[in-house]
Amino acid sequence: MNPFDTQPQALGLRLATGFAKIAVALRHRAWQAGHPRDLTPTQGEVLVLLQQRPGVTLTEVGAVLGVKASTASEAVSTLERKGLLKKERSPEDRRALQLFLTPEGEAEAAAAALWPDFLALAVGELPEEEARVLMRTLQRMILSLQRRGKIPVSRMCFGCRFFRQHVHGQGPRPHHCAFVDAPFGEADLRFDCQDFVSATA
Repeated sequence: MNPFDTQPQALGLRLATGFAKIAVALRHRAWQAGHPRDLTPTQGEVLVLLQQRPGVTLTEVGAVLGVKASTASEAVSTLERKGLLKKERSPEDRRALQLFLTPEGEAEAAAAALWPDFLALAVGELPEEEARVLMRTLQRMILSLQRRGKIPVSRMCFGCRFFRQHVHGQGPRPHHCAFVDAPFGEADLRFDCQDFVSATA
């Protein structure tokens, strides 16, 4: 028995505790940074989402953020009242409303996108190889959670129809993206790619 383990706990549970602490730090940072700008964490997430995916619908906002329809609707309505986003009829389906940032919303989204910067600084202190392993590990964990319906689907390399893993040997660019028909390395793995197509679609 490990003499340091006064309360023996499985490795998975200890790692989960670590992730929970990071989640608390992220939430705290979102409240801390959003308060002076009169933004909740959810409103900040909506702004960043619209910055990344202009024209999404209210239903898509709820699905991507993993929140109830009522929560998404409240956040969007509040941001609209603040003049940070606008609604437009979809040219494909006039019944559907698409969401877009206003110029003021673009500025707020750029600021909100920096809320996790403290975490990026912490990752930057890791050796490059450890950071790459962490990137790969996180993608696999997210994919596992997605498959079990625990979190919304992310548009990342693992789980994409175009992703070919380790088809180029053990060099610096072992993977291949069939969409752009080019090899790439661990540092280029994406968590949210606009060209993503689900491998199960």
